[in-house]
Amino acid sequence: MSGAPDGSPEPAAEPVRPSRARAMEAGAPWTPERRAAARPRSVVREVPGSEGGDALVRDATVEDAAACAALYAPYVLATAATFETEPPDAAETARRITASQREHAWLVLVDGDEVLGEAHATPFRPRPAYRWTCETTVHLAPAATGRGLGRLLYGALLDRLAARGLLTATAVVALPNPASEALHAALGFAPVGTFARAGWKLGVWRDVAWYQRPLGEGPREGVHPVEPS
Repeated sequence: MSGAPDGSPEPAAEPVRPSRARAMEAGAPWTPERRAAARPRSVVREVPGSEGGDALVRDATVEDAAACAALYAPYVLATAATFETEPPDAAETARRITASQREHAWLVLVDGDEVLGEAHATPFRPRPAYRWTCETTVHLAPAATGRGLGRLLYGALLDRLAARGLLTATAVVALPNPASEALHAALGFAPVGTFARAGWKLGVWRDVAWYQRPLGEGPREGVHPVEPS
């Protein structure tokens, strides 16, 4: 799940520099060589003109765990953007970063030493046949909202997942959350269904909407996909 702690909508994002993944011929199969060539480097996007210097979107490391945990805690304690009820500590967040980097991705938006946002993916379901599908989420610090950074960070995550051979991204939005719904629509997600009263958070039953978006070429009917890397 994703959203801003204040619930404010994201404005239109400033132009985004493309990922440093190398361009490939349209329609070419996702061979292991293509995935290796397409995989972005450690720093995937730059955000020029940020206050105090240029912000960067890069891979998270376990050294970012404490900052990511502090950023996420207000979402857990004061919003329905996540259905967790106890904020994970730095040790648990480090474990999650390591697990996410192993098969998906965990990115952070940083300005100097400050972590302004994080976006990551986790398995959609544990069964093996789901391994080309993932669930995505993004969280921003209050100081980073309203500047188009959520869209930039989330877009970088989707690029990274496609480069690893993932074929479908899903997202869950607790309703109402017009800012998150608008963000997902702007990034090409389509709503696929709503579960009524799926979770109890902050004294209210919450409906949740599911979203889906193809990654890369997306699933192709009758074609066995290359294993994600």
